[in-house]
Amino acid sequence: MTAKILIFDSEAPFYARELAARLPGPDYVAATDRETALAHAPEARVIIGLAPFLDEELIGAARRLEWVQALTTGVDNLLGMAAMRGVALTNCRGIHGPQMSELAIMLMLALNRQFPRMIENQRNRRWDRFKQPLLQGRRLCIIGLGSIAETLTRLAVAFGMRVSGVSDGRTEMEGVERIYPRAELARAMAEADFTVVLVPYSPQTHHIVGEREIRAMKPTGYLINIARGGCVDEDALVAALREGRIAGAALDVFSRTPLPPDSPIWTAPNCIVTPHVGGFSDSYHEQALPVLLRNVAAWLKGGTAALEDRLDRE
Repeated sequence: MTAKILIFDSEAPFYARELAARLPGPDYVAATDRETALAHAPEARVIIGLAPFLDEELIGAARRLEWVQALTTGVDNLLGMAAMRGVALTNCRGIHGPQMSELAIMLMLALNRQFPRMIENQRNRRWDRFKQPLLQGRRLCIIGLGSIAETLTRLAVAFGMRVSGVSDGRTEMEGVERIYPRAELARAMAEADFTVVLVPYSPQTHHIVGEREIRAMKPTGYLINIARGGCVDEDALVAALREGRIAGAALDVFSRTPLPPDSPIWTAPNCIVTPHVGGFSDSYHEQALPVLLRNVAAWLKGGTAALEDRLDRE
C-alpha cells in the first residue's frame, strides 16, 4: 500500500507539490482545514504540520502513525501527548534565525529610541524632538546560545553592540565576548543594557528570569522575551515596570496565548507587546522545505530509525 503523508498547513499544497516532484512515491495529501486533516488521519503514516494545531484528537485518529514532522521549533504539546507514545518526532529547528533576530533588533531599536512615543506624538500631531540613543556600544546579553543566537549575535555586532551570553552548553561562540553559566544569570543581566531571552522552555527554564534576575538589572536596562512565555516571571516583570525599576520590556510570548484582554501586560509602562510573530516570515514555507526534503528522504530510505535529531529520543 502506498504510504500516506498528511500535510496539515495553510501552505500544504506547496509542500505536497514540492515533495511529490522531488521525492515521488508516497501519497502526499494536502489539508488546509481541520476537517480534511481528520478525514485523512486514520491512514496517515506521517503527519506534517505546525505543532500547536496537532492536537490529541488529530494525532489519536492517526492509527498507523509512525512519525510527526513539526513545522515549528517548539513541540511542547506533542512531547507530553499520550497519543504520541511510540511515534517519532522531529521539528524545524535551525531555520528561525533571520526572523527571530530581526524581531529582536527591531524591539531593541524601538525601546531604545522610544518609538511608541513617536507614534503617539504623530497621532496627536505633536512635534517632540528628543535625543536618540544608539545601540552602538551597548551590551546585549543573550540567554540561550543556540542557532538563533548565532544569527542575532552577527546582527548585533554589525550594529556595534558588545555581546555576552548565558549557557550551560557552550563555553565559546563567535562574536560573544563572555559566556556565563546559568548559575550566574543575575550577574550577566546586571551588566547588560539589553537582555534577550532565547532559551527553550522546559521545567528547568521555567521562570529562568524571575524576581531575583529582574532586580539585578540596571534601571536603564531592557528585557526582551521572544522565547516562551514561561521563561519569564510576568508578575515580577510587570511589578518592575510599574515601579520604574527597569527602563522597559518587549514581549512576543506569554504564559497564556493569545494574551487575555485583562492582562496587566497590555498597560504596563514602557512595554511593547507583539502577538507571537517572532517565528513568522513571508517565506516560511521556503525556509522549512529543505528540512522536510531531508527528513522525508531519510524516512523513505530507512524508516523512523534513519531520522536524525529525533526529539522523542531526548
